[in-house]
Amino acid sequence: MVGSVERYLLGKIESEGAIHMTLIDPEKATPPHASRIARKALSSGTSAIMVGGSTFASASHLDGVIRAVKRTVKIPVILFPNNVTGISRHADAIWFMSLLNSVDPYFLVGAQVLGAPIVKKYRLEPIPLGYIIVGEGGTAGVVGKAIPVPYNTPELAAAHALAGQYLGMHFIYLEAGSGAKKPVPSEMIRAVKRYIDIPLIVGGGIKSRRQALVAASAGADIIVTGNIVENTAVKSKVSEIIKGIRSRRA
Repeated sequence: MVGSVERYLLGKIESEGAIHMTLIDPEKATPPHASRIARKALSSGTSAIMVGGSTFASASHLDGVIRAVKRTVKIPVILFPNNVTGISRHADAIWFMSLLNSVDPYFLVGAQVLGAPIVKKYRLEPIPLGYIIVGEGGTAGVVGKAIPVPYNTPELAAAHALAGQYLGMHFIYLEAGSGAKKPVPSEMIRAVKRYIDIPLIVGGGIKSRRQALVAASAGADIIVTGNIVENTAVKSKVSEIIKGIRSRRA
């Protein structure tokens, strides 16, 4: 069953072609800071706020960040959990994801088994997501015990993505890692997009209008940026990224 947040995302993709989402890491933001980021990102055209990171914020701090964001903006707030500790009752939805190239069964299905009853108890909308670490992988790759898919093997990324779709995932996420030196290459995005019939999310290393344009033109349906919103230039940087996404239609 498709919930209201997922319908919202699909509708935005259908009407706009590709959209932007802002990722706030609770380890790097106080509630007031998160509120400012969300407000400025929304004014620049971001479609939703994701909250989560690769390390471990306390449950009370996570709740505080999400409550602050919810008071500030009316767009969906979606959890991007690194573990069961990344679940909060205050969000609208959660990426219920499996790290498809982890060598640890815990990140494939173990954490999901532990988290599912909590998601149900909190009445969060679960959105099934196939998560694939590529390139450098960054902290997410280390924490998730993933074998990152090399950038020069786009067909391997495509095979992982197709497996995720066949397993019932509603979205696929290619993750280069927070602060990656290079974003996911266009060849890999195109290869994955040729294989799958579900929306493709791309994140990690996208810092400029040009990089956003390249990713959107290659087939990314959602582009996620996180590191670039952690400084004071949130509005200008998000605006730049969104202009790149939208310029593919020009």
